[in-house]
Amino acid sequence: MPYATTDRQPTQARQAEIIAAVLALSASQGPGTITTQGIAAAIGLTHGALFKHFPTKAALWLAVIDWVDAQLMARLHAAADSCDHPVAALRAVFMAHTDFVVAHPGVPRFLFNELQQPEDSPIKHRVGDMLGRYRQLLQVLLKRAAALGALRPRLDLDAAATLFIGSLQGLVMQAMLRGDTADMPSAASAVFGLYRSAIIVELTT
Repeated sequence: MPYATTDRQPTQARQAEIIAAVLALSASQGPGTITTQGIAAAIGLTHGALFKHFPTKAALWLAVIDWVDAQLMARLHAAADSCDHPVAALRAVFMAHTDFVVAHPGVPRFLFNELQQPEDSPIKHRVGDMLGRYRQLLQVLLKRAAALGALRPRLDLDAAATLFIGSLQGLVMQAMLRGDTADMPSAASAVFGLYRSAIIVELTT
């Protein structure tokens, strides 16, 4: 069945479809090669209809970042809130982030493409803001764990948060090199086990 060439969906639904198309295309081709014409064609819109929803490509790219921010941070906070102990919450956040990448493999490709651009941009600022809030969530969980005496004495909490994020980024980069995210959950579970051993006090009996 051919796509319709008219735009009859409600604005919010159509915008969500356009954002999803950008991320789907990012999973299969270099994000830098994605054109607005290609996005429109992917969902059966005319080029002009696409610009009724996003006046410029830059506006669309910012909307994609906003979607990633809202979706990812909501999942991470929900994961953290589902656990009673902060160390368990850290693991839940680690795995929730991994599951998000598996479900949306175009997201890291899109983000890395934008962050490697030499010029400063609103997108880089948005990503920086998201990363800052991510670190704040980790710091809260690490401080709670420290207050319970679960962490190693004099553990550098800022470094612990950096290691957490860096470990995830390493897993993502390896998955991108393989072109497959299917093995990420099992690898993430093993990597978090090493991270946990590095930061917590092992109780002995």
